[in-house]
Amino acid sequence: MSAVPPLASEQTAIGEQTLVHGVTPITPRDRLAMRANAPLEPRKAQRPADHGLFDTNARNQIEMF
Repeated sequence: MSAVPPLASEQTAIGEQTLVHGVTPITPRDRLAMRANAPLEPRKAQRPADHGLFDTNARNQIEMF
């Protein structure tokens, strides 16, 4: 039987965490890159685009004459 080497660990804000072989911890640089590549999201709720070309309710109206 071969001896299994001890697993590496890192200290985090919530305590010591064990690292699995072949898996590297997520660095702050990785987290920032992930957020920079994410699609943009609005900061507050947006009104629906229901005017002009995008007005789907106007298509449901019957003709006046």
